[in-house]
Amino acid sequence: MRLDDYDNDINVGEAQGGGGFGGGGGGLLFGLLPLIGSRFGCGGIVVVLIILAVLGMNPLGLLTGGGSSNAPVTRTAGSSEGGNVRQVCEASPERRETCQAFSNAQNTWEKIFAESGQRFSPPGLRFFTGSGQSGCGAAQAAMGPFYCPTDSSIYLDTSFFDELANRFGAKGDFARYYIVAHEFGHHIQNLLGTSDQVRRAQQAAGQAEGNALSVRLELQADCYAGVWAARNRDRLEPGDVQEGMTAAQAIGDDTLQREASGRVVPDSFTHGTSEQRMRWLRRGIETGDPAQCNTFSGAI
Repeated sequence: MRLDDYDNDINVGEAQGGGGFGGGGGGLLFGLLPLIGSRFGCGGIVVVLIILAVLGMNPLGLLTGGGSSNAPVTRTAGSSEGGNVRQVCEASPERRETCQAFSNAQNTWEKIFAESGQRFSPPGLRFFTGSGQSGCGAAQAAMGPFYCPTDSSIYLDTSFFDELANRFGAKGDFARYYIVAHEFGHHIQNLLGTSDQVRRAQQAAGQAEGNALSVRLELQADCYAGVWAARNRDRLEPGDVQEGMTAAQAIGDDTLQREASGRVVPDSFTHGTSEQRMRWLRRGIETGDPAQCNTFSGAI
């Protein structure tokens, strides 16, 4: 996919400093627990969950951004904690590429919101290596990329892209852009109040129903990622869509669970099956219409 250079006024920085443990947001954390299990066994998953509990982080809240509000934090563009935008983005080729995808997604969604007369507030992008701090608590590489609604920022350790390509065979630039666009989709959900609605519904629901609501939230973020791609169709190159589909297939709950333990437990799904993730990503790409991403109505 051909992307222009990133804008110098995007809100980009390094993840650092405190921020409490108010609950994180919707990324690949729980979709990656089976990956942790495949590396370190069931004990590894237990350790991660224990750490989250010790830190005061509610695992279910992490699925949807517990502790968020309908009013996202608005920051001055380009004034993030990490200092100079170009210094942060040029630290590695992977960071530069991520900044390009992030900047393009920001410009795309700003236009989409303007079309319907809605106010758009851009998110931040925070890089970390190994570990860091977010407005939702600790940021760990094992969590994968995630969105924190408390500070309206996407947190990302670019080593995840190596995992995506080398372990799961999801290679290519569009596979990486899809991940960024998915997390950006969670910001859109935060702006529209969807995340907050799901969080409130989960508080009144049981574990299985709460997981099912999380699946719908994640699939909508996949669809929003497809909408972003559709709005940049003239930038797509041969093979890009297939790269995205390969990535979506690789991180489906059923695929991850099957690789980790050889068994699939649908009630524990939090992100959707491989087939669902590919289908909703494809819907966004084919329609280019956010209104077609209503995963909360009918079957998914």
